Amino acid sequence: MPQLVLVRHGQSQWNLENRFTGWVDVPLSPKGEEEARAAGEKLRGRRVDKLYTSVLKRAIDTATLALATAGIDATATERDAALNERMYGDLQGLNKAEAAKKWGDAQIKQWRRSYDVKPPGGESLADTAARVIPYWEAHILPDVQAGKSVLVAAHGNSLRALVMHLDGLTREQVLELEIPTGAPLLYELAGDGRVVAKRYL
Repeated sequence: MPQLVLVRHGQSQWNLENRFTGWVDVPLSPKGEEEARAAGEKLRGRRVDKLYTSVLKRAIDTATLALATAGIDATATERDAALNERMYGDLQGLNKAEAAKKWGDAQIKQWRRSYDVKPPGGESLADTAARVIPYWEAHILPDVQAGKSVLVAAHGNSLRALVMHLDGLTREQVLELEIPTGAPLLYELAGDGRVVAKRYL
């Protein structure tokens, strides 16, 4: 049965500093590197025929560290900005607590957790889904349907958008969805792309 593994990158330096990251290309923190290696231990013994990542360093490095730890050589790799984190616009680089003082807790929560409200100059989760889902359907799903085992290393919001699609979540349900860092999420899919089973490794 085709298998798909999703992994959110390990803690980044700006996650550590409680800053909005978005499309800024920040590296993993030392803890993030440990999380990537721990993800690799959970992938040990598995097959990865194709690796998909965003173009951002923290996702690429998470995949590299995880696969090296697992002893997996994924020669077929595709990187695309369609899998990038949600773009946070004017919030990028700001400390989340400082941003809350400027705009208020309620406004920051709405920007972060709502489905279709955008921060100034940035993307909503709906905007993120509008690039992630077509990429899934055009690139990743055909590989899975061809029987390939696929690993996707991406970001909290790009993966939330994909999980929302795979699990058929409503706009309300996705608001509560959290994707933990460095925790491989395994999907078993039927030939038509329907989810048969899912679990964290």
